[in-house]
Amino acid sequence: MTLDPTSPALTRGPVRVVGTGLLGGSIGLAMSARGVDVLLSDPSPTAMALARDMGAGRVHAEVPDAAEPALVVVAAPPDVVADVVAAELQRWPGAVVTDVASVKGEPLRELRERGADLARYAGGHPMAGRERSGAVSARGDIFAGRPWAITAAPETEAAAVEAVRALALDCGAMPVEMPPEQHDVAVALVSHTPQVAASLVAARLREAPDVAVGLAGQGLRDVTRIAASDPALWVQILTGNAGPVAAVLRALRDDLDQVIGALEALAEDPAAPGARGLLARAIADGGLGRDRIPGKHGSAPTRYAPVLVVVPDAPGELARLLTDVGEEGVSVEDLRLEHSPGQRVALAEIAVLPAAAERLQHALRARGWTVPE
Repeated sequence: MTLDPTSPALTRGPVRVVGTGLLGGSIGLAMSARGVDVLLSDPSPTAMALARDMGAGRVHAEVPDAAEPALVVVAAPPDVVADVVAAELQRWPGAVVTDVASVKGEPLRELRERGADLARYAGGHPMAGRERSGAVSARGDIFAGRPWAITAAPETEAAAVEAVRALALDCGAMPVEMPPEQHDVAVALVSHTPQVAASLVAARLREAPDVAVGLAGQGLRDVTRIAASDPALWVQILTGNAGPVAAVLRALRDDLDQVIGALEALAEDPAAPGARGLLARAIADGGLGRDRIPGKHGSAPTRYAPVLVVVPDAPGELARLLTDVGEEGVSVEDLRLEHSPGQRVALAEIAVLPAAAERLQHALRARGWTVPE
């Protein structure tokens, strides 16, 4: 359950944000919007000034009389997060320190080896992000409805966990507590392996003929969307979670080997026994797995019905379509837009509740829209 944005903030400030990139800048924007005093710090003066100018908070070094932070959020690169957390714990002995790194086990191990005060440290990982990085891409609503993992150590005090929980709620996220090791195994499956898979599929396009790339549709765009991510960042993430990611990829490789074997058998003999069944099971299992992905705001998975609409590629047309949908009293659950090569039209796929699909189709046709069957 997320917090009402009009209610008073649960987080006690000041909140010091170390690292003003996408996540750090977004936390600063979200907390500043809640009226919490945010103090920014970053090795890059340019990045810090940009985050300040965007409204993410005040530059800590420019506020010498600021009160000591009650909470420090470390949004540093994964390969230095343990160093920065240790330094912040030592510098601010009265503050709770958390981080937003996507790997939790390795930083905790390093902090424990250094003898850091783990009673005041509770790791965190908001499951939110964008393909673009940096403060310029930061958004205060990026965490809305998203899970925010809290990975406390056995030594972590309850007050520290509650401080991170309050931060997540104030940012509009849904806090989920779990052990660091369980977190790393989970994100290997739901986050890190998809990145590798998307990158490998997209890499097949590098030397593909132009005519082949020109046939690309929404399916390819969906599969490769996250392939534009920062390579340097992902090398750090994959290094920190190498074991769990390797285990998932090994299982995926085994499945791929079976599919390849079935395809090779069919290429040699279209009547190869069992090959078609294996392919059908692979596709069907994928559908069953996808059905387990939570719906919006973490609700139970919901099946939506697609309504396809041809939209002229002209300013204001998409806005006019969405206005018409709203005037019909139908909620848009998702929207995808696919442009047609060589034509000045696009195909909008509007996901709605199944009960509203047929009514919306008739209503849009009556309003002059082209709605394919």
